[in-house]
Amino acid sequence: MNRRRNIAARSGVVLLCGLLLSGFTGNPLSALGAEYGGAGPAAMGIPASMSTITAGQVGDVKPVNKEKSAKPVADPVPQIIREVSPSVVGIIGKASGGSSGPDDRYNLTHGSGIIVKADGWIITNAHVMKGLQNAVVVTSDGTSYNITNTYLDEVSDLALIKIKGKALKPAKFASASAAIQVGEKVIAIGTPISFSLRNSATVGVVSGLNRSVDAAYRLIQSDTAINPGNSGGPLVNMKGEVLGINSLKYAAVGVENMGFSIPADTVQYIMSQLLKYGEVRRPSLGVELEESWSAIVGLPTQDPLTVTKVVTAEARKAGIAEGDVLYAIDGHRVTSLVDINEWFKQYKPGAVVKLLMQNDGDIVARSLVLGQGDPLVSTEGAEEDADEQAEE
Repeated sequence: MNRRRNIAARSGVVLLCGLLLSGFTGNPLSALGAEYGGAGPAAMGIPASMSTITAGQVGDVKPVNKEKSAKPVADPVPQIIREVSPSVVGIIGKASGGSSGPDDRYNLTHGSGIIVKADGWIITNAHVMKGLQNAVVVTSDGTSYNITNTYLDEVSDLALIKIKGKALKPAKFASASAAIQVGEKVIAIGTPISFSLRNSATVGVVSGLNRSVDAAYRLIQSDTAINPGNSGGPLVNMKGEVLGINSLKYAAVGVENMGFSIPADTVQYIMSQLLKYGEVRRPSLGVELEESWSAIVGLPTQDPLTVTKVVTAEARKAGIAEGDVLYAIDGHRVTSLVDINEWFKQYKPGAVVKLLMQNDGDIVARSLVLGQGDPLVSTEGAEEDADEQAEE
């Protein structure tokens, strides 16, 4: 309609032809005359020479066959699955502590993984690899490989493993700055339920972002079908990029399509350290913190966190005491434990941070040298405390 209005402003004749070609039949001008109360061409100022104009005489304006011009848009999902599947593997082995007996050979557990380097490095979930014995990786073409190296990070639930592969196809991860939108279509690929169902694909949408659900870092929520065995497999966008690694789901009567994935930026953060150090060297506050009631139940809140225990000597040296309240780290407001974990991705052990705290009702600034270990509790500090108590 906008096109017709613009044309109408320039020429009533073109408007006439446009209207007639889109539906009127019979004599063109009689139709127009009827619309204007029966007035003839001369009454409306149309030259007599135009009184017999037909569709074939109108310059570039031609009828449009909408049925022929409308072409169906191909669904990109099958092509994306074909492109990404060679980067997805199945992982199977025997769970530690399993029963023994004549059927022990069937007492296996499995998961999924993503090839991240052509020479055989694969990222998966820590809970897939923890306690897995005699594990084997099977690629999409059916080739089996033994695992030569395994690095676990249970805080993030990520693991990096190595096989002796060559010329494998690494997956492409979405950049950390990629804008993920709630409602955009995504694909989950993995090995659900049975190892014979390798490279199964399910399609859904992103249901939510920045979810804090039984995890140290924020997760992506989607409604793609994620079942046991999908853990470690990719959540892929419509560009064929990995948005995250499928990690967990809610499974209960009345609960449907509630799956969660570790975002690509968290995966890259953990993976880079595992490749470099064989472990994740996180900075630590050296204290135990308690979230507010509002934060625990998921209500929007600006309530601070409360120090329940001072673990390390560095934290005590900074003047932090039990009962203190933590508002911000280097000017960044924190209201949950996940907030601190996410914020600390940009810090290294040994860095000095400024803490805005409350002590006995007074707002104070503390300067703290970050230790290494769990972001909230330093393992080394805890061991030192245990040694001190033993000596006492």
